[in-house]
Order: sequence, then structure tokens, then C-alpha cells
Amino acid sequence: MPRISNDRTLNNVTSAERRQLTVMFCDLAGSTALAGRLDPEELREVIGTYHVTAAEVVAGFEGFVAKYMGDGILIYFGYPQAHEDDAERAARAGLALVNRISRLNIASGKLVVRVGIATGLVVVGDLIGSGEAQERGVVGETPNLAARLQTLAEPDAVVIAAGTRRLVGDLFEYRDLGAVKVKGMAVPVQAWQVLRPSLVESRFEALRGSTLTWLVGRDEEIDLLLRRWAARAKGVTARLCWSLVNPGSASRASSWRWRSAFAPSRIFACAISARQSSGQRSVPLCRAARPGSGVPTRRSICFSAGEARNLIAPRRAARRGCGAPS
Repeated sequence: MPRISNDRTLNNVTSAERRQLTVMFCDLAGSTALAGRLDPEELREVIGTYHVTAAEVVAGFEGFVAKYMGDGILIYFGYPQAHEDDAERAARAGLALVNRISRLNIASGKLVVRVGIATGLVVVGDLIGSGEAQERGVVGETPNLAARLQTLAEPDAVVIAAGTRRLVGDLFEYRDLGAVKVKGMAVPVQAWQVLRPSLVESRFEALRGSTLTWLVGRDEEIDLLLRRWAARAKGVTARLCWSLVNPGSASRASSWRWRSAFAPSRIFACAISARQSSGQRSVPLCRAARPGSGVPTRRSICFSAGEARNLIAPRRAARRGCGAPS
């Protein structure tokens, strides 16, 4: 059985604190039937494998496994270490959990999980219990809501509450479950099932929408780009124009505004990285190149080197044909 995460940042947490937390509750579906079919020692091995796999997935998104409860797991995103995108990390971790657990090679059959996620204010950090039973407790409506949503989820499904949905924006594709009655809640709560990551080009647009103010004081630069585009349309040698800005929200806003300055029919590639993609090669470039490339959109975001060469070769040949350097 894996131990509860003992991240070094816990050493700096000495008392309970009020903070916004994204709570995930993951439950192994059909565990009662599984217990009836398996010997207790075999069941222990299955549950242990499930726990280890879940802990590995959660660690990849810097979540914190707060408690193992038999076939259930309580997970925090935003404690002990907070990130600006904890809600997104939780949703991606939920999808990854569903995928990894379903692919486990278990002799007793396929394992499936249900995942519920909620975000809200809690008081977290109180040490509860003693010895090996000691844990970091959390008080508030959020963990209860996450647990209730988990019971409403279908097998191999991730269900999120309204607080989480607001924070993840259009980064994912959803199925609206409407207002659902939740035990212990006075009024129905809105819930969504997370289906998959969306194909949205820009994380900035996905989180903040497409309504932004126009560029101010950049008429000369926009005019220069429009002249370059007009010259290229008349057969002049192709040019590559760069707009360089410092990283951060300002850079993402600037990229969107540059793109909106041109007609939708013109080509504008925008490549923005994110920390969750740090373990994957060339993710931003692949996202920018995929539309119109012929690479299936539902495949892994990182396509092969061979596909990249096939994508670049026709463009390189066209540039050589018009006299541009390769």
C-alpha cells in the first residue's frame, strides 16, 4: 500500500489555513463485486496496484494524495503547494486517471473509476489522528461536493462542479449534466462531465474568452504587416514576421490582438507553452502546426519526426520555387 505523499513543502505547514482548494475524489467502481470474486490477498494486490498507479498520476500533476479510504482516494490540488492552474491540473489528472486505471493489466478484469472534482474555500492543514492514521484534514463544503459528484459519475467518467468549470473555461470539451440533486445540498448543483481536452488553439482564449480591447499605439506595426502580406499576395518573395513580447498574460493578449488584426482567411500560427506540457516534446509547435496538416486531431499532440518532415517538405519546396532561402 503506498504511503500518503510527504511532500517537503508539508514541513513548512504548521497550522491550518483558509485557502481555495480543488478537491478530487476518486473511487474504484464495482469494488464490492470485485471483493466477492477475489480472495482477500488477491483483492489486496489489486487495490494496492490501483493506489500506486493513482499516486503516480497525481504526482505528475503535482497533486497531493491526502487519504486512502479502501477503494477511494482523496486528493488535493492547491495544498500544500498552490498553483494558478490547480483546477486545470485536477481535470487533466482525472482524465489521466481514467485512462491509466482502465489500462491496468489485472487478471480479474478491467478496472474502472469514477472521479468527482470541486473547487472552493476550505480550511485545510489540521493534523488529525496519530501515528500512521495521521492526516491533513480539510473542512468545508468542497470535499463533500466532490465526493457526492463522484457518486453521480458514470464509470470511467470525470464530473466537475460549477466552481471548477469557471476556472478551466474552454480548455476541455464537456457534457452538460444540468442541475443535479446532491445529497446534503439544499439546492441542486450544476455539473459537467469532462470528456477530453479541447482543440482550442490558445490557452489564453480558452480561459478568458475572445473579447479583448484593440491594440493601442501599434498602427505603424500593423500597417507594416499588412503591407508585407499584400506584397506576398502579389508574388513577392515570402517573408517571416515576428512579434516578440515578454512572457505572461500580456504576451498572450498581444498575440491574440495581432491575429485579430488580420482577416480570418489569413494564416496566423500561435504557439504557447504550459507547464503541464513540460514532459512532452515540442507541444506548442505541434499545436500550432496541426490544423490543416493532415495529422489526426484526436491523436497525441506530439506527432512523429516523419510526420513533421512530411508537413514541412511541401512548404520548403514552394519557398524554393519562389526564390526564397530554404
